[in-house]
Amino acid sequence: MCLFHTEPSGESCRHSRSTSTENWSISVLTSRNVPQIDCDIKAAKIINPEFIAKCPAGCQDVKYRVYGTDIYASFSSICGAAIHSGTIDKSGGKILVQKVAGQSGYRGSFSNGIRSLSLPRWRESFIVSEGKPKKGVQYPSTLEYSSSKSTPVKGKCLVYCKVDVCFLIDGSWSIGKRRFQIQKHFLKDVAQSLDVGVAGPLMGIIQYGDDPSTEFNLKTYANSKDLKNAIEKILQKGGLSNVGKALSFVNKNFFEDSNGNRGAAPNVAIVMVDGWPTDKVEEASRLARESGINIFFVTIEGPDENEKQNVVEANFVDKAVCRTNGYYSINVPSWFSLHKVVQPLVKRICDSDHLACSKTCLNSADIGFVIDGSSSVGTGNFRTVLQFVANISKEFEISDTDTRIGAVQYTYEQRLEFGFEKQSTKQDVLNAIKRINYWSGGTSTGAAINYAFEQLFIKSKPNKRKIMILITDGRSYDDVQGPATAAHQNGVITYSVGIAWAAQDELEAIATDPDKEHSFFVDEFDSLYRFVPRIIQNICTEFNSQPRN
Repeated sequence: MCLFHTEPSGESCRHSRSTSTENWSISVLTSRNVPQIDCDIKAAKIINPEFIAKCPAGCQDVKYRVYGTDIYASFSSICGAAIHSGTIDKSGGKILVQKVAGQSGYRGSFSNGIRSLSLPRWRESFIVSEGKPKKGVQYPSTLEYSSSKSTPVKGKCLVYCKVDVCFLIDGSWSIGKRRFQIQKHFLKDVAQSLDVGVAGPLMGIIQYGDDPSTEFNLKTYANSKDLKNAIEKILQKGGLSNVGKALSFVNKNFFEDSNGNRGAAPNVAIVMVDGWPTDKVEEASRLARESGINIFFVTIEGPDENEKQNVVEANFVDKAVCRTNGYYSINVPSWFSLHKVVQPLVKRICDSDHLACSKTCLNSADIGFVIDGSSSVGTGNFRTVLQFVANISKEFEISDTDTRIGAVQYTYEQRLEFGFEKQSTKQDVLNAIKRINYWSGGTSTGAAINYAFEQLFIKSKPNKRKIMILITDGRSYDDVQGPATAAHQNGVITYSVGIAWAAQDELEAIATDPDKEHSFFVDEFDSLYRFVPRIIQNICTEFNSQPRN
């Protein structure tokens, strides 16, 4: 095992003298040598259990993510959490950080200009307080950082990696005996590369076919040699390829303390699939991810043209993983090239920076903008409205499996500018917003709400929160109460934004209760930008107050 000592100027690797312990040199902290940390440094990256550090100015930026309130998940920015807690302000300062146990859930909130996010669970936490040394306690003047980068050790590529890994192996008849043996050889290579042990990675295996069953759990084998011998003895079950059922089994049964789950280690499930699943995987994957399980897919080969008609769920990988950027999925064109992905897979599952695929207020909604394009708005003001729409959209994590954005423009008539399924990246969405052309006409807001529901939200995924943001500058020529009530009853959370001549009673009728949190009014178009942080804050506050699955 290799741990890395890193400074802002670079990295170096220190090997321990013993295989069972790591000895670190610690010098006494003085007022002149308080270690500096950057805004993006997460508590999980620092090995020291308790330390004093100095944060720079400017760490309130939204890109420095914070998870939790009072007690923060170790995946959080330390300095961002310090601002959120009120320990320091945006100008920076000294803080005391103490590592504490992982929590079963983290509550998000908005405090001191920082929006923290909720998280179902995490393996380690920390608290921050004023950076004053405790009496009799010595603090390190140099912080010790962990790294997931690999280093060669006696012919193997070992990494600093403490994860609890479950492989879901394909035992269906479609894989055949020869390819089943190749799959087992791949698992043995992964076990060897991980260097399985109680201080590092642990590995269990579930075989799936018609029904899943545990071959062995996390605590069964504590070294690579015994694990490899056990893998060789696994017999093929046969049956169908019910991946969805297998993921449900993992979520409900595998990562239990009684099965060796350590709590302080990330939970990773790696699904091996020959061809395609014979059941649906999206819902089972979502529930597993919300339980804190990081899902990776290794797909080998796939259906040919004649077989594609039998695929139960198209694009099942993109629907199952938390990001569609290819990080959580590896496609192998042939079983005979499977050995080539051992090291890339090991590197990914040991990268703790990426193992936080949970549902948050920024990645779990379908947001539909309903934009007033009536004559009273005017071309210049309409561009200001589009910038407002873009500024809100920028705050979200946008992809096919994260937040999706759609837009409708209306006058007397309605026009679908783009739907949820059309734009799969943030840049795609921003480009689509720029391309919206001003229409001009009357103002039938009630008809627009009905249209948005029928054209946008009727196609929303069941696991997505449905949010409508309607922007108007005048009173509607038709009834808004009926359409808005129907939208609310069908689960659409509606925000109304009024400008200039918009009617307050209509804005309140359109908005979801409580009105004050879902309706906004401003005299001039140029002041719209002020509402962006408030709308995002309200969306996140509402999300964080809801019970998780």
